[in-house]
Amino acid sequence: MKFYSTNRNSPLATFEEALMKGLADDGGLYMPVSIPKFDKDFFGRLEEHSFQEIALLIAQKFVEDEIEEDVLKRIINGAINFPAPVVPLDDKISVLELFHGPTLAFKDFGARFMAKAMGHFISKESRELNILVATSGDTGSAVANGFYNTPGINVFILYPKGKVSHIQEMQLTTLDGNVTALEIDGTFDDCQRLVKSAFVDTELTKILNLSSANSINFARLLPQTFYYFEAYKQLENKTGEIYFCVPSGNLGNLTAGLIAKEMGLPITKFISATNANTTFAEYIRSGRFVPRDSILTLSNAMDVGSPSNLTRIQLLYSDNMELMRESIYSDSADDNLTVDTIRRVYENYKYVIDPHGAVGYYVMKKFLSTHQTKNYSAVLLETAHPAKFLNVVEKELNKKIEIPERLKNCMSKEKRSVSISSDYKEFRSYLLDRKQK
Repeated sequence: MKFYSTNRNSPLATFEEALMKGLADDGGLYMPVSIPKFDKDFFGRLEEHSFQEIALLIAQKFVEDEIEEDVLKRIINGAINFPAPVVPLDDKISVLELFHGPTLAFKDFGARFMAKAMGHFISKESRELNILVATSGDTGSAVANGFYNTPGINVFILYPKGKVSHIQEMQLTTLDGNVTALEIDGTFDDCQRLVKSAFVDTELTKILNLSSANSINFARLLPQTFYYFEAYKQLENKTGEIYFCVPSGNLGNLTAGLIAKEMGLPITKFISATNANTTFAEYIRSGRFVPRDSILTLSNAMDVGSPSNLTRIQLLYSDNMELMRESIYSDSADDNLTVDTIRRVYENYKYVIDPHGAVGYYVMKKFLSTHQTKNYSAVLLETAHPAKFLNVVEKELNKKIEIPERLKNCMSKEKRSVSISSDYKEFRSYLLDRKQK
């Protein structure tokens, strides 16, 4: 499989090159030259396969012979060693729980797969790899955990000062060794801008061997396709229309789902839910993309004003808005609606949902109220454990939320971070100084 740059001004890349570079030399994102397909019979036999077996079959179509089958199998079995259960709320609506990994967020799927795949390739080189990753919440902790103590790889996590939850901050700042947390005085979009600027800085990239673990790296998206197949496998009713509701920020999770659909997964429509950062919802409605600075919300991992993966979505549909709207519905929910939905979901189902899932649930119910299809299954992606947002969830429900042990452990550790402004020159100097030490 070859990969092209969305800017169309870089040579085709192998899977290894796309993985290790993250961003093409022309600043574009990598996309496969074609989306491989599964035949219809495959989906009828999904229940014969374990989650890991499904992941291997999908990964092989993109990796091909660049990683030997036994090695790729070992990478997947080591990375995805936790479940993604579909939990019914009623006879039509279910929740796909993606928070059963080490850091209690869906980012564990991509981060752990990338860490092990990169570790495989870097073991053959004589130089170190430096990974830059911008985070608005859960990406940082997942990447830090996934890459922790991976030989030959250093990780720099950029997160916006004061704009992640306390628990999220403790998860991504309490590791040492090869992981460094950079507390940026700005927004997530500033963090993302710094990372992208570094990748197109040819002088810097000559000195540093750089890559990314954000969803700008295609290898982050690939493992996220796995759980759409796994969720479909678990559905009781596959005879009607099938909707997946995706809480959306940088659009990586949605893009992975759209790729899964292109591979043949019979999904009728995606419901993309945004918070008060409504850039994408407005784009789907109007056809005009107007990026803006992100604003802070209770669902902070979705606080993105200029989503990187929009370019990939536009390419998937050849910039045809009519086709895009056939596959995607998008709307938003502000913080008031978010907390109201947290309470409503608990009252109706005794299910504790986090703020991101609450945004998704509200938008999903709004969509379903206007589509009177009687035979359907709707799956909401619950992307983070509610314990990561205790101050919001406990206050709204007036009940204590049990904190998983692996989350408790990081809360007693010492915070380790380096404060930097959002100025690229300062960030660049820091990286070069670290290289010389």
